[in-house]
Amino acid sequence: MGESEVQLKRIQDKLQQLLKKQAILQKENEQLKKELNSSKEQDLVNQKNIDELKQQSEILKFSAVEMNEADKKDFEKRINGYLKEIDRCITLLSK
Repeated sequence: MGESEVQLKRIQDKLQQLLKKQAILQKENEQLKKELNSSKEQDLVNQKNIDELKQQSEILKFSAVEMNEADKKDFEKRINGYLKEIDRCITLLSK
């Protein structure tokens, strides 16, 4: 074998190694993307649960304590806002 053949063989070997590494990195990348999507979905679920718990906490707070006029008005505004949002959703669903 000549020197150029030896260099060509080395280049081919290195190319094969790079292709193997690329395949491994692509698999790892796909796995990380799946994990990221799963984490994002879990984050959305957790955020929804947090929002629901906050709402429940506020309801319990308002139901357990005598409210002054300002608190009553604030509570009524929130309830009216929720009712408007519910009505809007119903309207969108009925279309």
